Amino acid sequence: MNTDQKSLRWLIDKWLAPTPAMPVRLTRYGRANSSHRRCVRVESLRTTGSLAIFFFRHDDGSWRVFPPASRRPVMHAYP
Repeated sequence: MNTDQKSLRWLIDKWLAPTPAMPVRLTRYGRANSSHRRCVRVESLRTTGSLAIFFFRHDDGSWRVFPPASRRPVMHAYP
């Protein structure tokens, strides 16, 4: 695995730091409405309240906390 491509589990550990006292749970798994790309919602109960983060799957197979860029129309000129 490329160092830029972290697994979803690694990102959950990084962002939410689950412990036995404060476990995380997957509350949504599906596709983002506009782009039809994979996304998950992970939630953890904290002493200050609930914390939820969305993770988005990118075209290169990596998971990130921001959605992938939208595809734009492209024109090609052929000689």
